[in-house]
This record gives sequence, C-alpha cells and structure tokens, in this order.
Amino acid sequence: MSKPRILIIDDDPGIRDACFHVLTRCGYEVDMAARPGEALGLLSQYEFDAVLLDLRMPDINGLDLLKQIKEIDPLTEVIIITAYGTVESAVKAMKNGACDFLEKPFNPDELKLAVEKALTRRRLALENLYLKRTLQEKEGKIAIIGESSSIKKIIQLARVVAQTDSTILITGESGTGKGLLARKIHELSPRAQGPFVAVDCGTLVPTLFESELFGHVKGAFTGATSHKVGKFELANGGTIFFDEIGNISIDIQAKLLKAVEDKEISPVGSHKVVKVDVRIVAATNKNLEEEVKKGTFRKDLFYRLNVVSFNLPPLRERIEDIPLLARYFLQKFGRKYHKNILDFEEEVLKRFSKHPWPGNVRELENTIERLVIFATNSHITLADLKLIGFEIQEDEVLAEDLPLEEVEKRYILRILKKYGGNKSKTAKVLGIDRKTLRQKLVRWGLS
Repeated sequence: MSKPRILIIDDDPGIRDACFHVLTRCGYEVDMAARPGEALGLLSQYEFDAVLLDLRMPDINGLDLLKQIKEIDPLTEVIIITAYGTVESAVKAMKNGACDFLEKPFNPDELKLAVEKALTRRRLALENLYLKRTLQEKEGKIAIIGESSSIKKIIQLARVVAQTDSTILITGESGTGKGLLARKIHELSPRAQGPFVAVDCGTLVPTLFESELFGHVKGAFTGATSHKVGKFELANGGTIFFDEIGNISIDIQAKLLKAVEDKEISPVGSHKVVKVDVRIVAATNKNLEEEVKKGTFRKDLFYRLNVVSFNLPPLRERIEDIPLLARYFLQKFGRKYHKNILDFEEEVLKRFSKHPWPGNVRELENTIERLVIFATNSHITLADLKLIGFEIQEDEVLAEDLPLEEVEKRYILRILKKYGGNKSKTAKVLGIDRKTLRQKLVRWGLS
C-alpha cells in the first residue's frame, strides 16, 4: 500500500518546513508549494490525499484556491491554516468543503491529529465510493431487499440462472415481488441491454391476446387498420415476461406453447413465420400443478415453462426482512414527497412484525407511502398508524394459535367490513388486485 501523499501550500517557508519535518517523520510522502500556480501544477500531476492550505496566499484568495482543489479531486481533504483573526474565514472555508482548520501557532500534535482525521475521512469516502460502485455493478437499478436466508438464496440462484437462456417460472402470492425478480434476472443477464417486455395476462382481453402476443397484419380482423408488432417481436434480443400466466385460456396456451418451443411466431392474418430471440420468464400466484390436474392448464406448457423455478416466500415467512423493507420504502417515499423522516418508532416496527400482510411486500409499500404522506414528525409513530387506519386487534388475530390461512382470512374480512364490502378499496389497502381478493373469498366460500 502506498504512503498517504500530502501537499503543503503556504508562502511562509518556516511553516512549510516545520510541517514537512513533522509529517515526513510520521511516514507520509510530502510535497510543498509556495505559490498557487505551483500548487495547481502539482495537483494536476499527482493525486493527494490531503492538502494543508494557508488562506492568505499571494495572487489568489485561499477560498478560490480551495474551490479549484475540490474541482480537481472532490475527495481530497483540505485542512485550512489560518492566522489569528481569520477564524471566521476558516469556518466559511469548511462550509465550502474544507474538513478542518488549524489556527497559528499550532503544535506538532495538533498538526498530526488534524492530518490523521483528514486521512480517515478520505479513506472512508473512498471506501463508500467503492462500495457504491460495486453495489451498482452487482445490483444495477433493480433492488431486491432482504437479509433472510430464503431471499439470499433466491438472489444467489438468480445470478447463476441469469447467465443462461433457460425459461423460468416464478411462483408466489400476489405482492411478493415476482415481477421484480423477473426484471432483476433480466438486468443480471447478457440480455440486459435488450428490451424487457411485460405481458399482464390478467388484464388483457382474451379475444385480443393472440394479437398482443404475435401481432397482426392490416385487415386481419375488423378494426385491424394497420400492421401491429406483437410483444414477442418487441422483446427480440431481450426478455418477455408473462405475469400471472395462469390466467390465460387453454386455447391461447396451445399457441403460446409453439412460440415457447420453437421461438417462432406468426402474426394474426399472416402465414409468415418470424424467428424471435427471447428469454421467457413467467410468473403466477396459482399452483400450476393443481391447474394441470384440473385440466385448466396444459401439462406440456407447464413443463416447458418450469425449466428453472423460483418460489418467492410470503412476507409473513420472512419477518426479519420487514424492518429493512420498511426503511427502504421510507427513504424512497421520503425523497418522493420531499420529507425528512428519519425512522420508525420501535413499537411501530413491532406492530409491523405482527401483521399478517396478506398483500405481502406490495401492501407494506402502500402502507409506508400512506404513512409518509400524512406524517408530520421526524419519526413514524403509533399515532401515524392510527391516522391511516392501520390496526391490529391482537385479542382476535394473534392471541389464539391459528393457522396462517385463518389469520389472513380474519384480517381481510375485517378490512372488507371496515370499507363496507367495497372490494376495490379493500384490495387497494391490502396491496393486491381485485381479482386476487375475489379468488381468496371464493376459496373461503365468501364470494
């Protein structure tokens, strides 16, 4: 490891020499400059960890020289040397980027301590910069938050699978982050510079599904007034993501199977075969094996999709991640709504850990956004929870030893009752879509 390099800028030869002897005895590599031009020449030629700068310099104001030093290298730490009566200027210099100041006359111990502090600041700044760049290289723009063993394993496996072109099936309850994982896999893959095209299988009109996937030619059907490029072609060279693939009809499944197998499509109304180079990722909150048994999902398509599978755990099974996620969303929405909210009261996080979270991470995110919108203090409090209607009836939900399914059921029914049976409002509060809520109610015989 190279020695720390320090530059002394002072027109007083006595100060320069004294500092030089103290710092070289400490093992530092030291350069000296008597004039600003000489100093700037050295700064452009070498990288300095710290600079000792006298505010009163010939030819240029010390504050202006400080600005130029920071423009050359923002991470170079600058210690101001100031004479009696100019402490006010030194404080101003610190506001402009200096890390400390020494008032003349100073002794060797004061000098050594100031330099040590400056070098420590420099080292921490460089480490933070390295970590930030490393994190960006590893994680990119898509952040999957969690320290639980289940999430760590999923991220580890995702890094490996991302380097292949294997078809992937992601399962898990609504709101667990299936779409986020799909985007993460794309971002980590060699296809990252290609398009990521998402297909929401739960909202597309069945009669137009084939056109959406494969495109159509002009005149293919009533209303087809021009040529349309389908999702598969749009995703060429990248990734196509089928969200909630369990919702597509059995007829479309047959046509999708051919595209998955052969990576070939034919636009509606055309006999032309188009080759596509796509990575296929699908996600569902359904148990596709059960759907296969019921005859509502093709077995051959299931096996084609299920080459590599990930199952995202519900939030209630990764309680240790709740504080991390909550604080992540607190920062996210604090920036969005320009609010400086530092943290949660401990009791708030305890309430979060006891909550069943039927809407999973999406419900937590929605909850934090509402809290940030209405918060007026530096910390999120129990009063804030009450304000947004976040309540836990511990005597009813948690006092008994109940299966998770029953806890979820009771909580959802309470929210449904609170909003007068309004399914749309209830689904929004829970962080799930209306269709998922209806499916749960049907399963419980409460539709």
